[in-house]
Amino acid sequence: MITIREYDVVVVGGGPAGCAAASVLAEQGHQVVVLEREKFPRYHIGESMIPFTYPALERIGMIPKLRRSAFIKKYSVQFVSPSGKASQPFYFFNRYDKDTVAQTWQVLRSEFDQMMMDNTRERGADVLEETEVTAFLQEDGVYRGVRARSRDGSETEFRAPITIDATGREAMAATRNAWRRGDPKLNKVAVWTYYDGAGRDQGLDEGATTIGFIPDKGWFWYIPQHNNRISVGVVADGKYLTRDGVRDPKAIFEREVPQNKWISEHLAQGNCTGEFWLTSEYTFRSEYSAADGLILAGDAFGFLDPVFSSGLMIALKSGVAAADAVHEALQLGDYSANRFQGYGKMMIEGIENMRRLVYAFYDPNVSFKTVVDRYPDMNGALTDCLSGDVNRDYTRLHQVLSEYTALPAPLPYGMPKTSVSNPGTALAA
Repeated sequence: MITIREYDVVVVGGGPAGCAAASVLAEQGHQVVVLEREKFPRYHIGESMIPFTYPALERIGMIPKLRRSAFIKKYSVQFVSPSGKASQPFYFFNRYDKDTVAQTWQVLRSEFDQMMMDNTRERGADVLEETEVTAFLQEDGVYRGVRARSRDGSETEFRAPITIDATGREAMAATRNAWRRGDPKLNKVAVWTYYDGAGRDQGLDEGATTIGFIPDKGWFWYIPQHNNRISVGVVADGKYLTRDGVRDPKAIFEREVPQNKWISEHLAQGNCTGEFWLTSEYTFRSEYSAADGLILAGDAFGFLDPVFSSGLMIALKSGVAAADAVHEALQLGDYSANRFQGYGKMMIEGIENMRRLVYAFYDPNVSFKTVVDRYPDMNGALTDCLSGDVNRDYTRLHQVLSEYTALPAPLPYGMPKTSVSNPGTALAA
């Protein structure tokens, strides 16, 4: 027997995007349920926050909790050449308010995501863990909620006029509807692990993210965490990392470490925890950001190469923005795809601005330092975009970067899927 439960909003996925959306909507008085397949806390990669995660975190009341947490404070980013020479740290407080945006955190996702979920419950949303969504409910092409299976095998239909897909890289709606589109020039592979006791700087620089370059091939991330742990990974083209037939993640990682002296020396001071992780082909976007009765948030809409640690910022920002769009739809009783045109445009603009910087980063002919030395007035715009202030007009910055590299054309998808009954303009059909 299938139980039926009625809500204003069903959120599929209890990660940062889903919890951000549910927190906003529940606080606005809507009846919201979050359905999470796993039991928290659970492991997840993506641990570094950039400055402009702050507005979304402040909106949902997370800032006081983060300030009380054990998470390492992050004030800067530095870049390290293959020879081991480190740049001067780029301190956020040189441009932003030191009490807000200029200080962020390096988080352990199992703990951070648990905090987010607890915060969502505190704001009044129902959160059901170990509840696997098995199907979207549709009537005449309009989404009406989901069917889900609990741990005990019982099935429930969670019905609502609007569903938020926040299923992360699983991207449930995009995958099942064949909306998922890759980015062939950002078809990278990442291999990562964790070290205890590895080297780290002191004082303000203790929590700095370090990007270590591999000569003309890729890069390392080096992220200090609390409890004396380091998250460290290598990102490059799959053909490079698996050259000579090497497929084992541990062997790939250990072969690349000597390619950067700084990374090698810092890791030598610690001990690897033993498990190695691998993911590939991770840059993608959904052809549509929404449909009638459905809106996609966070990685379920799209994921961008993590070189600038934009993942959590995009997830949190899109979760809050999706919630605002849904709140307006609920007030008007209009759940058509057209209602979410503004949301889709905002998501496309932000991701495209960051994607262009990612392309520039991977071009060996581009050095952001060289660009800024020649065009000092671009320093602010470059810093702002890299810090996550992505929804601004960066036309001039793009013009300057185009003198050094061929920037990508905008991807022709991401707006809501317009239905026959709700005509409008979509970028793809």
